[in-house]
Amino acid sequence: MPDLPDFGFEPPPFSAENALTQLKRSLRDLRLAERGNAFELRGKRVVELQAEAGAIAVRLARKLALTPEWDRSVVKSAAEQRKLVDEVKKRLERWEREE
Repeated sequence: MPDLPDFGFEPPPFSAENALTQLKRSLRDLRLAERGNAFELRGKRVVELQAEAGAIAVRLARKLALTPEWDRSVVKSAAEQRKLVDEVKKRLERWEREE
């Protein structure tokens, strides 16, 4: 594939601190309760966030449980950040249907 012109535009550099603030706001908007570095739904931990070395380490519960199994990922870009919020929305909808 030939190199595509960039028209002089570059995506803004990823800032883990700003992204963490935005992620926390998005998760609160989904009505998750913030407890330290984690977010809970009805007293059950569903998301944990940890900033580290220019990225955000994420643990996302597979099922709504008191001691959940975790899926781990790392957010290193704005696209991955949006993908994470979409995945949390999907899981919240699935958990609501299951109950």
